[in-house]
Amino acid sequence: MAPVLAPAKVLVTGASGFIAVWVCQTLLDQGYHVVGTGTYCLRVIDIVVSDGLLDIDVINDSAVRSKSKGEYMQKLFEKAGHGEDRFSFVIVEDIEKPGAFDEAVVGVDAVEHTASPFHFNADDPNELIGPAVSGTVGVLESIKKHAPGVKRVVITSSVASVIHDKGESQTFDETDWNVTSPKIVEEKGKDTPSVHKYRASKVLAERAAWKFLEENKDSVAFDLVTICPPMIWGPILQEVKSSDALNTSIAGFYAHTKPGKTEQELLAPSGNFSDVRDVALIHALALSNQNAGGERFIVSSGPFTYQDALDAIHKADPSLTDVPKGTPGKGKSVKGIVYLSAKAEATFGIKFKDIDEVAPATFRALRERGF
Repeated sequence: MAPVLAPAKVLVTGASGFIAVWVCQTLLDQGYHVVGTGTYCLRVIDIVVSDGLLDIDVINDSAVRSKSKGEYMQKLFEKAGHGEDRFSFVIVEDIEKPGAFDEAVVGVDAVEHTASPFHFNADDPNELIGPAVSGTVGVLESIKKHAPGVKRVVITSSVASVIHDKGESQTFDETDWNVTSPKIVEEKGKDTPSVHKYRASKVLAERAAWKFLEENKDSVAFDLVTICPPMIWGPILQEVKSSDALNTSIAGFYAHTKPGKTEQELLAPSGNFSDVRDVALIHALALSNQNAGGERFIVSSGPFTYQDALDAIHKADPSLTDVPKGTPGKGKSVKGIVYLSAKAEATFGIKFKDIDEVAPATFRALRERGF
């Protein structure tokens, strides 16, 4: 399929989320026109999230809050030199509702689908799985019916859809699929550990997207790219009024820069990390790169412990006295899971940022917000 080049019009779903705001910013910087969606649930709560920002609003406030986020983004991008002629924001109702994206997709050339719940507070796994799968398939259905000009769809997946029980091996690449979490959900239902509820939602949503494309390959004009990042840090662009409203990954980082964490907690293998700017850049390059179509990409800077993050923060600013030091250097000996990013780096010709750059940038962003 042909790549989608600027100044094409791109729809970004869940646009107020941590990743999505950066995706919008990056696309605008590269010359694209962007339409962002604010998504709210018409049930009991409002879940406006990408793989990041979690907002919980009572039903009567959801539309107002989404509108407020849109206005915030308009002003944010105007300051960066991108006026109303380049960015617009629309509110989409319940993403589980059939046809929710029908109007939003009209006239766009590509779609970046980032909207999906990311939190570990769900009692019923379907609180996560339902919106994740329905939202993903729903936007593809809307494109099929109402947006014949769309050439490429990029979906924000996660390494949650990659990791699975593979015995002693702790190394994963794009050929790996999480077959473990859906089985646990099927067996345990509401008693499923929270992390597996979330992981199941991500892998089932991504599987559903690839299945849709296979079943409709003769009747749609677009191809598909999926992006699988791990824990995402980096500068904060989205509207955050208090530390309680931080997205899940940044909230975890923030908590570990405060006193009180034990050595065991700081040295525990904590997965892999990536920088939100790298993740957003790959989302943008996935549109313009001819070879990206039909591919799946892991975007990871490598494994980490929070001790590594503290070391990087103090290395960048040795004068800090209110940030714990832990046991400097000890995190380097901890072995953990590795998600390989060689495919993404080779395809897009970039090297992902390391922890010495990402951790201090994240810390500075928190301090700039007064946290």
